[in-house]
Amino acid sequence: MIQCTCLVQEGQIPADTEAALRAGLDDFTTRNFNAPAAINWIEIDKGSGFTAAKPSTSSIVSLAAHAPVEQSARVPLLKELCALWTEETGCSLDEVVGVINDPA
Repeated sequence: MIQCTCLVQEGQIPADTEAALRAGLDDFTTRNFNAPAAINWIEIDKGSGFTAAKPSTSSIVSLAAHAPVEQSARVPLLKELCALWTEETGCSLDEVVGVINDPA
């Protein structure tokens, strides 16, 4: 399993979009890391996240790879990961923080 944490603002992602993101993340990790995604979906309470003194619309999606990922592979993986998020949510690339962690 590839540990995946999604940090979103409460009410930001409708249930059908969350389901599509979960399926897309599972497909992404299966194709790229040969393992399904174990998704930890965390919602920040409404009114608790702010950007520039306005309610935040940002999301964080973070994956923990089983093995180190070379920079030459990491860049296209992050582009694909962030594209999945922006296409499903309609948010801009500026509203997504994509992370692929190497193992400790």
